[in-house]
Amino acid sequence: MPELADIIRRYGPQALAKWGPGLSPVQKRALWDIEHCRTELFGGCVFRCSHCGQLRYSYHSCRNRCCPKCHTDQEAAWLLKQHGLLLPVPYFHTVLTVPTGLHALCRKSPSILYGMLMREGAAALSALAADTRFIGGRIGALVVLHTWTADLRYHPHVHMLVPGVGLLDDGRVTHARNAGWLVPVDALSSIFRAKVRDALKAAGLYPQVARSVWHSKWNTYCRPAPSGPANVLQYLARYVFRIAITNRRILAVGNGLVTFSHRRRDSGQQAATTLPAVQFLSRFVQHVLPAGFTKVRYYGLLAPACRDRLDQVRQQLGPIPDPTVRSVPAPPRPRSGDLPVQPTAWAEAPPRCPRCGLGILLPALTIRPSYASLRPPVARATKRAPP
Repeated sequence: MPELADIIRRYGPQALAKWGPGLSPVQKRALWDIEHCRTELFGGCVFRCSHCGQLRYSYHSCRNRCCPKCHTDQEAAWLLKQHGLLLPVPYFHTVLTVPTGLHALCRKSPSILYGMLMREGAAALSALAADTRFIGGRIGALVVLHTWTADLRYHPHVHMLVPGVGLLDDGRVTHARNAGWLVPVDALSSIFRAKVRDALKAAGLYPQVARSVWHSKWNTYCRPAPSGPANVLQYLARYVFRIAITNRRILAVGNGLVTFSHRRRDSGQQAATTLPAVQFLSRFVQHVLPAGFTKVRYYGLLAPACRDRLDQVRQQLGPIPDPTVRSVPAPPRPRSGDLPVQPTAWAEAPPRCPRCGLGILLPALTIRPSYASLRPPVARATKRAPP
């Protein structure tokens, strides 16, 4: 099956020749890392069968957050951690989008705009939920940035997972007035738009935005989490540790074209799109985030500095959890052919030799990485984007 790395190897030089000077260092690093992921440049380990002597090579992953072959273990660990923060209350899934008139500015200043969308989105929801007609207290929100559509087009927006509970100033817990409805989406959209406008003015970026943006509709979604928060967390985890496309969605590569599958938004049916390879890579690379940017953030009761208040809420809700809250998905199974670099990573017995089926594979040689002089440099962020 074709992989993203194959596309970069075959058509990456053409893409870099066309728009390489316009790429940021972190985008160039992402392309290089994906191309060389699990190759000898990143080092690894050689395993030898104890019976037939067959050698098996297992190379290190690149660990780039844009690589579709990495982060399966991190995704499982993140999910388990998030389940530890869940409360036995109804949850709501909220999505805030911006009109296309803001896309150019988002591309130009992604560190500022992406952080602004996450921060102001959480602030807008918190301000509206504080109204006594809805929750009337301080809420919490898990916020995840997302920049693509199913067919890799540019579409920056934020997802929020929000428990339907708040904390009053006197320490008492208050609940959403309706388990099937959190806040009015039209009001949320208006408040979000106003807060982004004010933030752009404070940052000196307001003159770069067309006036039509402030008169257009900003689409907003806010509904109960389907089948409980566990499913939404698993849905969001794909945005946390993966980028716009996975290898299994790439159907064909050849003759300068790439065909990949995606789900149609209007019908929900699977469809296939074919693009010139250079255009495909152009769509892909626009979703590489700035270096050091945090795409998952916690606000209100879920903020790390407010975990004591979250515990206060948990104590008042009682020890009996909702069954849908406690459903933790099993960690993903290892891919066939993958071998651990460290023998301590074996959960049970060392793997059997795939050739003879009699011996076991034991570490025989360590391969040191050699990418230091070849990997494109990326400067460390001197100042973290505001949360």
